[in-house]
Amino acid sequence: MALIQNCKRTARILRVAARYRLDALIDKQRLPWGFRVLLAPLALLPNHKAARGERIRLALQDLGPVFIKLGQMLSTRPDLLADDIAASLNQLQDQVEPFASDQAVAIVERAFGRPVTDLFTRFDSVPLASASIAQVHSAELRLTGQDQPLDVVVKIVRPGIERLIEQDTDLMFSLARMIKRYAPDGERLKPVEVVSDYRDVIYDELNMQLEAANTSQLRRNFLDSDLLYVPEVYWDYVRSNVLVMERIYGVPICNIDELHAAKVNMKELAERGVEIFFSQVFRDSFFHADMHPGNIFVNVSNPDKPQYIGIDCAIIGSLDDDDLYYLARNLLAIFQRDYRTVAEMHVESGWVPEHVRAGDFESAIRSVCEPIFEKPLAEISFGQILLYLFTVARRFEMSVQPNLVLLEKTLLAVEGLGRQLYPQLDLWQTAQPFLEDWMAKRYAPAQVLQRMQKQAPTLLQHLPQLPELLIDNLKSSAALRESAQQQQRQLQLIEEQGRRRERRQKLAAGMLLVAGALLLFGPQMPVFADVDLRTSAAIVGGLGVAWLLLG
Repeated sequence: MALIQNCKRTARILRVAARYRLDALIDKQRLPWGFRVLLAPLALLPNHKAARGERIRLALQDLGPVFIKLGQMLSTRPDLLADDIAASLNQLQDQVEPFASDQAVAIVERAFGRPVTDLFTRFDSVPLASASIAQVHSAELRLTGQDQPLDVVVKIVRPGIERLIEQDTDLMFSLARMIKRYAPDGERLKPVEVVSDYRDVIYDELNMQLEAANTSQLRRNFLDSDLLYVPEVYWDYVRSNVLVMERIYGVPICNIDELHAAKVNMKELAERGVEIFFSQVFRDSFFHADMHPGNIFVNVSNPDKPQYIGIDCAIIGSLDDDDLYYLARNLLAIFQRDYRTVAEMHVESGWVPEHVRAGDFESAIRSVCEPIFEKPLAEISFGQILLYLFTVARRFEMSVQPNLVLLEKTLLAVEGLGRQLYPQLDLWQTAQPFLEDWMAKRYAPAQVLQRMQKQAPTLLQHLPQLPELLIDNLKSSAALRESAQQQQRQLQLIEEQGRRRERRQKLAAGMLLVAGALLLFGPQMPVFADVDLRTSAAIVGGLGVAWLLLG
């Protein structure tokens, strides 16, 4: 049965690929002859008029939720895709045909083992929204101790989506291996790794308990702030495939006219968005990495201090302390045009290999950044600079970490949204004080002491073992030195053997040349008139060969 389903799914994918003539986007000369014969009939079909990015986007839409989600994830990887394809995939909308309300009710009842009427005083059968992985229904939840029922939303994972994901990702892996082997730039695009990352991301998004935990953490990070509001999760009503949380009310961030009508201070709104982003990244190292307009709303009750509302925390990014430090130093150095520091930080952090010459990398960075700085500071794109930097670094064998790319994509989204809200937004003027303050606080004596105090229990725990560790370390160091010396002696012996072998080869070659000369020129020379040249040549040549083989 599974084989039949896979065959049907494969046939559908091939039909969609043929409809949009995706075969025209690959270099058929790189394919094995069998594939070329298989694709040859497609040349009889009319070519699709749309641009290649549009054709890929339409094909992914036709293939359904799993492929739509793949397209959305690929749109976050401009380091891998051509600009036109990435831009087209950015247009993918997460509006998918909803599944039946009776299925939604059945899933909720199975998850909690109770009738939906016992759980909620009201459960709306028509979903508020329907996306690739789940759909959302509004409801009213009565909690013990509450006089009035609470407005909530119930997020329900699509039925059968796990099986569909498994089928489709298996097919994606097969396609990815073909792309890696036969497509131009197949190695650089890392298609197998991309599909592997996608599978991990989409399986995480299926886990409503993980999303609930992310939501609770983000809410806790901003609980005492008026910058960002994150809805409350009702943990007694969370299962792996169902999530019940507070329903929020606000103006969608993309409804600019409605924000203006509410007399929202757009400059303040844009700058607060930037502050939220940098707070999530540098203060908390826990940032919402799916900041598309559908996940952001605005509380306009105080137009002079508008508050953001964030939902859908399935995709979260984080950076370790070292990456945060190097990122902050890089951003500050870039805007100070200190390209030498940028190059050295990339090498020091391990983002580019040690054998890369910092001077060469510095020149490449300067050639990219200097034209940008010819613009007014307010027009300079933070995210675009990071994108250019990653592009340059790739030439120097930089392996871009997924979280860094996730960060860069999120920054591009935040920056684009900020300038849509307030075109005069000067991102650098907003961000620079935050970065400088973070750097100053991070490495102030009080902060360093506080981090040392936090690590003190661990240090004290290992303190009794310190003498033993020191002795082991000294022994290890001595063993390493002895091993290095032994390797050095072996290397010298190998080099000496190589030199002796080279001398033998030269001597043997000389003897063979002498033997050849005796045979060729000896008969013409009177001095060899009474010599048996063939025997002499054989003896000389034999000695040369023996010297070569036995030495």
